[in-house]
Amino acid sequence: MKSKFTRNIISTIILASLFAPVASSQKPTPTSNKSAVMTALQEELQRAQKILKQKGDPPPYLIAYQVYDSQQTVVTAQYGALQSSDTGRVRWLDVDVRVGDYQLDNTHRVGGGGGGYYGGGGAIPISTEDDLDALKSTIWMVTDQKYKTAQERLIQIKANQAVKVEEEDKSADLSRETPQVAVTPSPSLGKLDRAEWEKKLKTWSALFNKYPEILSSSVTFNADATTKYLVNTEGTAIQHGYTRARVMVDARTKAEDGMELYRFETFDAFTPDKLPNDTTIIAAIEKMAKDLLDLRKAPVIEPFTGPAILSGRASGVFFHEIFGHRIEGHRQKEENSGQTFTKQVNKPILPEFISVYDDPTLKQLSNIDLNGYYQFDDEGVKAQRVPVVENGILKNFLMSRSPIKGFPSSNGHGRKQPGMRPVGRQGNLVVQVSKTVPEASLRELLIAECNKQNKPYGLIFKDISGGFTTTDRNAPQAFQVTPVMVYRVYADGRPDELVRGVDLIGTPLTSFSKIVAASDTTEVFNGVCGAESGWVPVSAVSPSILTTQIEVQKKPKSNERLPILPPPGQEQPAQK
Repeated sequence: MKSKFTRNIISTIILASLFAPVASSQKPTPTSNKSAVMTALQEELQRAQKILKQKGDPPPYLIAYQVYDSQQTVVTAQYGALQSSDTGRVRWLDVDVRVGDYQLDNTHRVGGGGGGYYGGGGAIPISTEDDLDALKSTIWMVTDQKYKTAQERLIQIKANQAVKVEEEDKSADLSRETPQVAVTPSPSLGKLDRAEWEKKLKTWSALFNKYPEILSSSVTFNADATTKYLVNTEGTAIQHGYTRARVMVDARTKAEDGMELYRFETFDAFTPDKLPNDTTIIAAIEKMAKDLLDLRKAPVIEPFTGPAILSGRASGVFFHEIFGHRIEGHRQKEENSGQTFTKQVNKPILPEFISVYDDPTLKQLSNIDLNGYYQFDDEGVKAQRVPVVENGILKNFLMSRSPIKGFPSSNGHGRKQPGMRPVGRQGNLVVQVSKTVPEASLRELLIAECNKQNKPYGLIFKDISGGFTTTDRNAPQAFQVTPVMVYRVYADGRPDELVRGVDLIGTPLTSFSKIVAASDTTEVFNGVCGAESGWVPVSAVSPSILTTQIEVQKKPKSNERLPILPPPGQEQPAQK
């Protein structure tokens, strides 16, 4: 499947049910020590478990409820004018009903592989008011529908098992984990001055107006305070949350030959007051504009293979794409997955001087807030630091509650967006090196490698926008990373030359074997990652690396011509 590093709403009407909410003349109120949402979830969970145990055939062995309560402010400006400004609140309900048992249940992948991410069924909007009757009514209806679906699916799975070949990995469908109980106060953004942010964005977006070559641009501010509630029949009861703030700047242009060129910068923090100041963002916008003007004039790169340096940000995305997705646990028992590293545990897969760990408990690195931070994953398991590679040797996978051979337990990496089923996902992926050289020396080593290979130049990947990888075995086990600022570094001492139209491509095992050195400084890439369980926030942390061989190809270009009409106010005076 493809994974990317940069809501499905189902409306349900249920006409019949196994059980219905008890009518009362007086509306119940939540207890003073518990939120209304947590009260509704726990009381309805207890009621559903009791009745379905009596009437269910078979009864569920696990019921889990999760609510995402999000308050969000989004402001967007273009050309110095406000485009939109909204503040809203939404609650999403996820219900997971499992019939069968921990070894085999209704989430089992039909057609092979065990699995554990079947369906999800979409998130359901639930009342944003603390009205217990309203909350419970939605929970009841969705539970009934999910139970009926689970019953039918388990029948299909058992029938399928009777006629298909035996599975290679016979691991259970769900691991047994210690129930967690934790309640933290709901996060808040405090008094957010939306008018002030509107003023800032109008000022910042107007900076692009002086560059007529830039065809479109926007600046967006997003602030989010989310509380997550999770309860299940195993005894887990968790209320926790987070706040996040982001400024996104996007600008696009075209070269004379029609090639689309863009720059995209993001600034992330846990709270709006920790975002960069005006001076920093203005400087970034001016640099983005200059980069785009330079890219319009830059030559198009020809297909190339040879030595290259990936800056810390580029290296972080490189490791996220070609390595991180392949050590996500559920892929190791998917029979249609490439399973690059499934049988490589305790074997060398990276150079000896490289170690890799994923640590969602890490809030900051070098005073930078990390997107991939969380306290509990989306299955109620505590977040954990997982040493994945130690001195080049593979040690672990990133595990959800979908166990695999040799790894029967979760390590707190079951993640998803509302409405999807959790799978093992990256959080904060950190690349550590035991042997480093100064950044300047890395450049000298690049030039030396060019001379050794008799190459006229090597490449430096300064900035990168994201990428994707394929992990299905019915497709090439390849990756593609999308750089935006790439320079030729000439072995004969000529000045570095910016080039455009570059896609960095390759296959994992070959690419890893070519890494020979790393710098003594690290950089952070904050982003979001899309895979089969939806979009989740992630971070990748890495030093710059030198590889003796990288492959690049030409990026596709558009046949659409540049605009015939000049931008408003940029008309040239008529010739006399």
